[in-house]
Amino acid sequence: MAITSLYIYGNGGHAKVVADIARINGYNDLIFLDDANGVKFSPKLPKYPIIIAIGNTIARERLQRLVVESGFELATLIHPSAIISTSVKIGAGSVVMPRAIINANSIIGDGVIINSGAIVEHDCIIGNFAHICPGVVLAGGVSIGERTWIGIGSSIIQGIKIKSDITIGAGSVVVSDIDSGSIAYGNPCKVRR
Repeated sequence: MAITSLYIYGNGGHAKVVADIARINGYNDLIFLDDANGVKFSPKLPKYPIIIAIGNTIARERLQRLVVESGFELATLIHPSAIISTSVKIGAGSVVMPRAIINANSIIGDGVIINSGAIVEHDCIIGNFAHICPGVVLAGGVSIGERTWIGIGSSIIQGIKIKSDITIGAGSVVVSDIDSGSIAYGNPCKVRR
Protein backbone atom coordinates (compact mmCIF):
# COMPACT_ATOMS: atom_id res chain seq x y z
CA MET A 1 0.00 0.00 0.00
CA ALA A 2 1.37 3.41 -0.99
CA ILE A 3 2.12 5.98 1.69
CA THR A 4 -0.23 8.94 1.23
CA SER A 5 0.75 10.93 4.35
CA LEU A 6 3.43 13.61 4.19
CA TYR A 7 4.82 16.09 6.68
CA ILE A 8 5.43 19.55 5.26
CA TYR A 9 7.82 21.43 7.55
CA GLY A 10 6.81 25.07 7.12
CA ASN A 11 3.59 26.99 6.78
CA GLY A 12 4.33 30.01 4.58
CA GLY A 13 3.89 30.74 0.90
CA HIS A 14 6.52 28.24 -0.22
CA ALA A 15 4.79 25.53 1.82
CA LYS A 16 1.51 26.22 -0.01
CA VAL A 17 3.16 25.58 -3.39
CA VAL A 18 4.90 22.47 -2.04
CA ALA A 19 1.52 21.23 -0.76
CA ASP A 20 0.00 21.58 -4.24
CA ILE A 21 2.86 19.55 -5.73
CA ALA A 22 2.52 16.94 -2.97
CA ARG A 23 -1.20 16.49 -3.69
CA ILE A 24 -0.51 16.10 -7.42
CA ASN A 25 2.04 13.42 -6.49
CA GLY A 26 -0.53 11.39 -4.53
CA TYR A 27 -0.04 12.62 -0.97
CA ASN A 28 -3.60 13.08 0.32
CA ASP A 29 -2.93 13.52 4.04
CA LEU A 30 -0.71 16.59 4.47
CA ILE A 31 0.45 17.46 7.98
CA PHE A 32 2.00 20.91 8.33
CA LEU A 33 4.73 21.25 10.92
CA ASP A 34 5.34 24.76 12.21
CA ASP A 35 7.27 25.15 15.45
CA ALA A 36 5.70 28.57 16.09
CA ASN A 37 2.02 28.17 15.15
CA GLY A 38 1.08 24.56 14.53
CA VAL A 39 2.06 20.96 15.07
CA LYS A 40 5.60 20.99 16.41
CA PHE A 41 8.22 18.65 15.05
CA SER A 42 9.15 15.79 17.36
CA PRO A 43 11.26 12.69 16.71
CA LYS A 44 8.34 10.77 18.27
CA LEU A 45 5.90 11.63 15.46
CA PRO A 46 4.86 8.74 13.19
CA LYS A 47 7.57 8.19 10.59
CA TYR A 48 5.84 9.56 7.47
CA PRO A 49 7.99 11.07 4.73
CA ILE A 50 8.83 14.74 5.22
CA ILE A 51 9.86 17.71 3.10
CA ILE A 52 11.27 20.98 4.36
CA ALA A 53 9.20 23.76 2.75
CA ILE A 54 11.18 26.79 3.91
CA GLY A 55 12.86 29.10 1.41
CA ASN A 56 15.70 30.23 3.69
CA THR A 57 18.73 28.13 2.73
CA ILE A 58 20.34 28.02 6.18
CA ALA A 59 17.12 27.13 8.00
CA ARG A 60 16.29 24.49 5.39
CA GLU A 61 19.68 22.84 5.85
CA ARG A 62 19.42 22.86 9.66
CA LEU A 63 15.90 21.40 9.67
CA GLN A 64 16.63 18.80 7.01
CA ARG A 65 19.62 17.53 9.00
CA LEU A 66 17.48 17.42 12.16
CA VAL A 67 14.71 15.33 10.59
CA VAL A 68 17.17 12.91 8.94
CA GLU A 69 19.01 12.44 12.24
CA SER A 70 15.60 11.75 13.82
CA GLY A 71 14.99 8.87 11.41
CA PHE A 72 12.57 10.44 8.92
CA GLU A 73 12.67 9.72 5.19
CA LEU A 74 12.91 12.79 2.96
CA ALA A 75 10.42 13.23 0.14
CA THR A 76 11.56 14.64 -3.19
CA LEU A 77 8.76 16.39 -5.09
CA ILE A 78 8.62 17.13 -8.81
CA HIS A 79 5.71 18.92 -10.45
CA PRO A 80 4.44 16.92 -13.46
CA SER A 81 4.81 19.95 -15.77
CA ALA A 82 8.57 20.05 -15.11
CA ILE A 83 10.76 18.73 -17.93
CA ILE A 84 13.68 16.72 -16.59
CA SER A 85 16.21 14.74 -18.61
CA THR A 86 16.50 11.07 -17.72
CA SER A 87 20.22 11.62 -17.03
CA VAL A 88 19.59 14.19 -14.25
CA LYS A 89 20.28 13.29 -10.62
CA ILE A 90 18.11 14.98 -7.96
CA GLY A 91 18.99 14.75 -4.26
CA ALA A 92 16.77 13.91 -1.32
CA GLY A 93 14.40 16.58 -0.05
CA SER A 94 14.58 18.67 -3.22
CA VAL A 95 11.55 20.20 -4.93
CA VAL A 96 11.15 21.03 -8.62
CA MET A 97 8.34 23.51 -9.27
CA PRO A 98 5.94 23.89 -12.23
CA ARG A 99 7.43 24.34 -15.71
CA ALA A 100 11.02 24.08 -14.55
CA ILE A 101 13.42 22.54 -17.06
CA ILE A 102 16.51 20.53 -16.07
CA ASN A 103 18.60 19.29 -18.98
CA ALA A 104 21.04 16.43 -19.54
CA ASN A 105 23.65 15.37 -16.99
CA SER A 106 22.83 18.03 -14.43
CA ILE A 107 23.22 17.20 -10.75
CA ILE A 108 20.87 18.71 -8.19
CA GLY A 109 21.95 18.34 -4.55
CA ASP A 110 19.91 17.60 -1.43
CA GLY A 111 17.28 20.06 -0.22
CA VAL A 112 17.45 22.21 -3.36
CA ILE A 113 14.58 24.37 -4.65
CA ILE A 114 14.28 24.68 -8.43
CA ASN A 115 11.49 27.22 -8.60
CA SER A 116 8.77 27.84 -11.18
CA GLY A 117 9.95 28.31 -14.75
CA ALA A 118 13.66 28.02 -13.93
CA ILE A 119 15.91 26.58 -16.63
CA VAL A 120 18.94 24.50 -15.69
CA GLU A 121 20.85 23.64 -18.85
CA HIS A 122 23.10 20.62 -19.46
CA ASP A 123 25.93 19.63 -17.13
CA CYS A 124 25.08 22.05 -14.31
CA ILE A 125 25.87 21.21 -10.69
CA ILE A 126 23.71 22.73 -7.97
CA GLY A 127 24.96 22.27 -4.40
CA ASN A 128 22.92 21.20 -1.40
CA PHE A 129 20.27 23.61 -0.09
CA ALA A 130 20.63 26.10 -2.94
CA HIS A 131 17.56 28.06 -4.04
CA ILE A 132 17.10 28.74 -7.74
CA CYS A 133 14.26 31.32 -7.86
CA PRO A 134 11.50 31.63 -10.50
CA GLY A 135 12.61 32.40 -14.03
CA VAL A 136 16.33 31.89 -13.44
CA VAL A 137 18.32 30.67 -16.45
CA LEU A 138 21.54 28.71 -15.90
CA ALA A 139 23.48 28.11 -19.13
CA GLY A 140 25.39 24.86 -19.62
CA GLY A 141 28.13 23.82 -17.23
CA VAL A 142 27.25 26.28 -14.44
CA SER A 143 28.21 25.33 -10.89
CA ILE A 144 26.24 26.69 -7.91
CA GLY A 145 27.57 26.15 -4.38
CA GLU A 146 25.75 25.11 -1.22
CA ARG A 147 23.20 27.44 0.38
CA THR A 148 23.42 29.88 -2.53
CA TRP A 149 20.36 31.95 -3.46
CA ILE A 150 19.94 32.92 -7.13
CA GLY A 151 17.36 35.75 -7.32
CA ILE A 152 14.30 35.79 -9.52
CA GLY A 153 14.91 36.28 -13.23
CA SER A 154 18.70 36.10 -13.05
CA SER A 155 20.80 34.69 -15.90
CA ILE A 156 24.17 32.98 -15.58
CA ILE A 157 26.33 32.42 -18.65
CA GLN A 158 27.92 29.06 -19.47
CA GLY A 159 30.69 27.64 -17.34
CA ILE A 160 30.38 30.12 -14.45
CA LYS A 161 31.26 28.95 -10.92
CA ILE A 162 29.26 30.52 -8.11
CA LYS A 163 30.57 29.23 -4.80
CA SER A 164 28.75 28.63 -1.49
CA ASP A 165 26.73 30.99 0.72
CA ILE A 166 26.15 33.62 -1.96
CA THR A 167 23.13 35.80 -2.66
CA ILE A 168 22.61 36.90 -6.26
CA GLY A 169 20.10 39.75 -6.55
CA ALA A 170 17.00 39.61 -8.73
CA GLY A 171 17.48 40.16 -12.45
CA SER A 172 21.25 39.85 -12.34
CA VAL A 173 23.35 38.80 -15.32
CA VAL A 174 26.32 36.81 -14.05
CA VAL A 175 29.30 36.82 -16.44
CA SER A 176 32.17 35.96 -14.07
CA ASP A 177 32.84 33.56 -11.19
CA ILE A 178 31.80 34.65 -7.67
CA ASP A 179 33.60 33.70 -4.44
CA SER A 180 31.95 32.31 -1.30
CA GLY A 181 30.07 34.54 1.11
CA SER A 182 29.35 37.35 -1.37
CA ILE A 183 26.29 39.41 -2.13
CA ALA A 184 26.24 40.33 -5.80
CA TYR A 185 23.76 41.91 -8.20
CA GLY A 186 23.39 43.93 -11.36
CA ASN A 187 23.90 43.70 -15.11
CA PRO A 188 26.67 42.78 -15.34
CA CYS A 189 26.58 41.25 -11.86
CA LYS A 190 29.19 42.67 -9.47
CA VAL A 191 30.12 41.73 -5.92
CA ARG A 192 28.78 44.44 -3.59
CA ARG A 193 30.00 42.94 -0.31
